[in-house]
Amino acid sequence: MRFLYCFFLLVFFACTSEYPGYKKIDKDMYFQLHQIGEDSIIVNTNDYVTCDLVYKNMEDSVFFQGRRKFQVAADPPDNSFDKAITRLHENDSASFILPTQTFFESTLETSVPSYLANDDKIMISLNIIEVQSQEKYEREKEAFLHWIEDFGGYEKVILRQFIEQKELDVKPTESGLYYLVLKKGHGRKVRKDDTLTIHYEGRFLNGKFFDSTKKRNEAFSFVYGQEWQVIEGLEKAIGMMQEGEKALFILPSDLAWGKTGSSTGIIPPYTSLIFEVEVLAIN
Repeated sequence: MRFLYCFFLLVFFACTSEYPGYKKIDKDMYFQLHQIGEDSIIVNTNDYVTCDLVYKNMEDSVFFQGRRKFQVAADPPDNSFDKAITRLHENDSASFILPTQTFFESTLETSVPSYLANDDKIMISLNIIEVQSQEKYEREKEAFLHWIEDFGGYEKVILRQFIEQKELDVKPTESGLYYLVLKKGHGRKVRKDDTLTIHYEGRFLNGKFFDSTKKRNEAFSFVYGQEWQVIEGLEKAIGMMQEGEKALFILPSDLAWGKTGSSTGIIPPYTSLIFEVEVLAIN
């Protein structure tokens, strides 16, 4: 059955359309399959999907890239992104072209960024890493949270000991993060809907790195204040900065990946993190 499905997609979506290589699948939405996964687990409504996402405008300019986990809507409209991905299986890779306003307002439930027009189209590429039914997700979450219920107090002790050991003369802000300026900025402060270009390095309290744009030699650009861009604590931290500034932030887990950890498994539950951030440019 999976073989027949794959054969159908390869033939059906090879047809030409307004966008070469894409097939019109719904009103104002186009689809292209890049890779067929070997898994037979199909995406259904209410499922939790973990995938690598890339958002581009039609000039091929990337304005978001990252791994996210989200729940597919229970009853998505026919022309929605949630409805479209129910065509896919675990480990499939595909791209969609759809109206900007439809995606931001209906799917993300947020306003269209100022640098995009409502009648623009955007391209979303995704690689589906994992598909979990709602029942499986809730069952695993319940068991996991029960196992780690005592980790919260342990994290607070570790964080306090770290600050004392490093002799850091710093107090938490009202939101709970720790903020140390390493280099003063020279430009204006960050504001909502600004397009920022930053370098950041993330590491654990033991000094081990888990991510670094500097090591990849690739600065990160995103729209400040838009959903699904950065974690809550990092957004609060960056909002305190100005252009040209370099700062060190310590984020307790409730401002990072919390009691569940990251969906990739890289960040464990109840883990405080250190981010070194430099704001390179504000547009």
